Amino acid sequence: MNFPSAIVRRGIFHSLRFELTFVLLLGVAVPVLALAVFEAGIPLGQAAIFDWIVQPVVANSILGVMICTIVATAILRRLRFYPGVAVAKSILPVLGISFGLLIAAIVSLRLEYSNKLIIACFLCVVTARFAVTAMRSRAKGLLYYVVPGGRADVVCELRSAPVFVLDNPSLESLPDCAVVADLYADLEPEWERFLAEAAISGRPVYHYKQVWEAETGKVQIEQMSENGFGALVPSFAYQKMKRAIDLALSMLALPIIIPLLAISAVAIKLDSKGSVFFRQRRMGFRGNEFYVLKLRTMSEGCNGEDRALSITQSGDKRITRVGAFLRRTRLDELPQILNIFRGEMSWIGPRPEAVGLSQWYEGEIPFYRYRHIVRPGITGWAQVNQGHVADLDEVDEKLQYDFYYIKNLSYWLDIVILLRTIKVIFSGFGSK
Repeated sequence: MNFPSAIVRRGIFHSLRFELTFVLLLGVAVPVLALAVFEAGIPLGQAAIFDWIVQPVVANSILGVMICTIVATAILRRLRFYPGVAVAKSILPVLGISFGLLIAAIVSLRLEYSNKLIIACFLCVVTARFAVTAMRSRAKGLLYYVVPGGRADVVCELRSAPVFVLDNPSLESLPDCAVVADLYADLEPEWERFLAEAAISGRPVYHYKQVWEAETGKVQIEQMSENGFGALVPSFAYQKMKRAIDLALSMLALPIIIPLLAISAVAIKLDSKGSVFFRQRRMGFRGNEFYVLKLRTMSEGCNGEDRALSITQSGDKRITRVGAFLRRTRLDELPQILNIFRGEMSWIGPRPEAVGLSQWYEGEIPFYRYRHIVRPGITGWAQVNQGHVADLDEVDEKLQYDFYYIKNLSYWLDIVILLRTIKVIFSGFGSK
């Protein structure tokens, strides 16, 4: 993904060198020295500290913690590039997963390790990460300055970053900023010269669409040739790797999902009459129809043919009491692990629509069918940003999110969606 550097704030607090140094010192060096002094009773400055550190139980723990810290730092820095991602809210999940994998690796390899050292480092790394985030929030960042002309004024509607319109094609008194323009517009010669001078001066110069997509997480739907997708078919290597990861995660998740399904099935049976599971025809990968499997959440459902019945409205009276809880927590989607095993779905991707709805959208919205270029998912970029949709305007916005995901398909974006899905599960965002 090519995001504007303007959203990556400059300054010492935002440099990788400062970040790694600060987190490793406060998160690793400080607790190691503290344990050496207070736990092992070794005075500071003594050569015995080195002898204590090189012991396998200590050395393995320090090496593992350092690897976790570096990996977590790389992930958190990358997450800053994605729109709508609050890095502070991602610190605990990312570090929790990193240190959890460390413990799993140590146990599986039967290595010696120190519980106290790993726990102390984990707490100190978390503290250091939040401290870095707090320092960044107080640091002054770059601004967007827009060149008038063409369609660049759409950037002025952004609320996620400070935006100003230039009234004079001069670099004098212009602060450190990113310059935004409609590079395809027929600009006046003085503005063309200004853009050239701005680029020469080292300021980032961006096409307005690039900034708008990076700040909103959506792709404007106009003409396919203008969306900048490059090759319209996503990387086959990425799709094959993602398919392998889907299968591996499904196998690992089965021991957790099966008990949850059993408990949910009992609750559904006790709450209302009808079957436990619900099948509906959906439009899937490459436009092939398939039956999606869900836990029943309504007293009556639809097989996907009737467009009106396929739309779930706010406060829909068909939703049962247990169904409302299952929808809010997204537990009703768990049976779709079977669709993943069958190759019809992925864990992450655009949500599959009922056949009746999909056919209607295709007749109303240009390029709607293009969203079927990737496997549909249990969760996706539109779901964590927008939630459930019903009317045509909302579907148009959802399609902009779906196209953004397809255009920027990557493991990093999947990680962002995964972390935000965890938040959605606990908050119930977007459920109906």
